[in-house]
Amino acid sequence: MPIMLSWRLFLLFPLLCLSLAEETPASHALPRPLIIEYPASAKEVDERQVRLQCDSWRFAVEANNVNPWKTIPQECADYVRDYLLGKAYGFDLDRVSNEAGVFAGSVELGGDGKDAWIFDIDETLLSNLPYYAEHGFGLEVFDPVEFDKWVDKAEALGIQPSLELYEQVLGLGFKVFLLTGRSENQRSVTVENLINAGFRNWDKLILRASDDHAKRAVVYKSEKRDEMVREGYRILGNSGDQWSDLLGSSMSIRSFKLPNPMYYIP
Repeated sequence: MPIMLSWRLFLLFPLLCLSLAEETPASHALPRPLIIEYPASAKEVDERQVRLQCDSWRFAVEANNVNPWKTIPQECADYVRDYLLGKAYGFDLDRVSNEAGVFAGSVELGGDGKDAWIFDIDETLLSNLPYYAEHGFGLEVFDPVEFDKWVDKAEALGIQPSLELYEQVLGLGFKVFLLTGRSENQRSVTVENLINAGFRNWDKLILRASDDHAKRAVVYKSEKRDEMVREGYRILGNSGDQWSDLLGSSMSIRSFKLPNPMYYIP
């Protein structure tokens, strides 16, 4: 019997060795994960860092923590373009107009025709994105001569969320004043552009007179609001894409800042 057992072990030993030889070093490792994560390349990491930096810069700009500035950062050129041409800019415009509309509908008007809402024009009611698309979306230093040529074409696009707010404010009975940094000599093309974009029935369109051109926007617009208040108007709402549209004297009860990472006007 011992001889028979030894003989069987002798026959099994080569098979056991063969089985062990075919095992791979990984045969006792834990099962591989279903999702394998590869480390990001240096380029991907750099792109993420740039995007985060540009997110931070845009937030600081919109909060008026970065001022003054003349052009967008070189490294943020693609970021600003993608923001303006993508969905995020539209979502932000919707948010501002929706919040303004909620406020407009919540206030009780005096019924004497003296409750006013002020709108800026450029990048508030009308979008100049076609112009800025040809000038780096703010990457180039602002050229007033070239921009005036664009204005004279009366081809700026209407901003739909702003149009909806504009019509709501009119329907509620507000007096609507358009207060813009455009020159008085651009009145006719501005009226044409506004009407073509769907904006009608405003109460007053205020443009820069010749003696206003040397003034900073915040001074010029404050003076015009001061005049409204002296005439007995109550400025309840103000919509603009620049802080200089909103700050200064005779400020509105509520101000609504539209996004604009392309340029800064003091």
